[in-house]
Amino acid sequence: MKIALIAPPYPLEEIPSPPLGLTYIAAVCEAAGAEVVIFDYIVRGYSEEKLKAELEAFDPDIAGTNSVTMNFKQAAGILSTVKKINPKIITLMGGPHVSFDCDATLTAYPKIDIIVKGEGEETLKELLGVIHNRSAWYEVRGIAFRGDDRIITTSPRPFIRDLDALPTPARHLLPMARYQALGYPVSIITSRGCPNQCIFCLGRRMVGQKVRFRSPSLIADEIEELISMGSSYINIADDLFTASKQRVSELCNEFLKRKLDVHWSAFSRVNTIDVETLKLMKSAGCHSVSFGIESGNPDMLKRVKKGITIDQARKASAACREAGIRGHASFMVGLPGETHETMMDSLALQKELEIESAYHFLSPFPGTDVREKIADYDLEILTHDWDEYNANRSIVKTSALSPEDMDAFVRMAHAGVEELWELLKKKYKDKTASPDEEMQVGGYYRMEMIFRLLREDVIEQNSVYLSDKKTALKSLSERISALTGLDQGFVEFNMNDLIAKGYIRMAESRGSTCFSWAHHVQ
Repeated sequence: MKIALIAPPYPLEEIPSPPLGLTYIAAVCEAAGAEVVIFDYIVRGYSEEKLKAELEAFDPDIAGTNSVTMNFKQAAGILSTVKKINPKIITLMGGPHVSFDCDATLTAYPKIDIIVKGEGEETLKELLGVIHNRSAWYEVRGIAFRGDDRIITTSPRPFIRDLDALPTPARHLLPMARYQALGYPVSIITSRGCPNQCIFCLGRRMVGQKVRFRSPSLIADEIEELISMGSSYINIADDLFTASKQRVSELCNEFLKRKLDVHWSAFSRVNTIDVETLKLMKSAGCHSVSFGIESGNPDMLKRVKKGITIDQARKASAACREAGIRGHASFMVGLPGETHETMMDSLALQKELEIESAYHFLSPFPGTDVREKIADYDLEILTHDWDEYNANRSIVKTSALSPEDMDAFVRMAHAGVEELWELLKKKYKDKTASPDEEMQVGGYYRMEMIFRLLREDVIEQNSVYLSDKKTALKSLSERISALTGLDQGFVEFNMNDLIAKGYIRMAESRGSTCFSWAHHVQ
């Protein structure tokens, strides 16, 4: 059996990690004896022509993808294209969006054959054994598909009890060097489950309310493997890394015992952290912790069932400063009952906390209480265009606020940061920036350059030069400079660095020089 898994396009500005869920699924497929490829269109340009060529070259029996709400339409469109290219391919889709919107998805996209709901590993393992026997689909728990005259949703599948039984994610199938060139962290999980009740989040419904833990030794093994692949910047993607302080202690001590040279970040809650825990995490390589604080208004926190207090937010931010670890506070605008006063309460708390912070807009995703019980709240959802569910602008209104009011507040709250950034860019251009400022702005332009290289397949389209290495690199840099508007010397310096680090390969043979992205760093 041949299986093509597809990572659909996702904005590089949103700092995507190598797709963790897809590599877990790939590992399950490989363990079942299938031949598996991943078509990664996150860090490569996507086109129907490219998809057609890659499908015809591999000739899969099954094609599957996953998505979140903001890239759902593109992912579903890709599977529709797969079916158009080869109607015999069985198409599968998973992820949080379709798990809670399966009827609408199967109705709107008739070329999608099966939806895998919730945790997909055990479901897919069973499904692969009967995939060519349609009558047996009815007995597979955790899927949805079209029956003769209606959409069939089978009984729910229990959550996986033993996470240690999961295979290691099949990251060898990903073009990891491209992610490493971006400098983005690689995500891992150390647990699944979220015990909290926030009305805007899918955590507990997607992975369960009871937290299940992986063994510290297996997690450390996975990190050692990532380090050997050239990735030492890790994001622990658990919904709540600090669900158990004893567990955090065991994991950090395992990292320390093995002397792992790794830098990692994690998600926490202000009511599950303290100075001692943060200091231990820092000693084990943690450099930053993110908190979803959401609002500076106590009544709002109760309304959204956040389960935290303003005082706990103050103590958590103070603990980060004392432990010498970066804290990051996330605030949400557009929650039910939002008013000018509640937004100003958030602004006041943001300034008081004195840690890094950002504002995001509420996106009422399928499956969340705030969407499913919308009549219970002072909230109106203004669009059902999933492309708009990116948390970057308001798509709701309350009785007191329009979306324009909310957008204006966030622009005001972020204005100081944006003004400072524009000043830094001007100093950089005028050559009056300090070394630290120059590094910061130069890093931004380097990232913009790499975005273009990846999105537009620039290296692939400019891969061969009939000249020696030095002349070829100069020619390639000229083309990138013309494309991006960046200084050619800057481009050439950064291209040399990407080559030196092994992300881009440059090979010379008989007077010709070839450039290509590495798959993995050697």
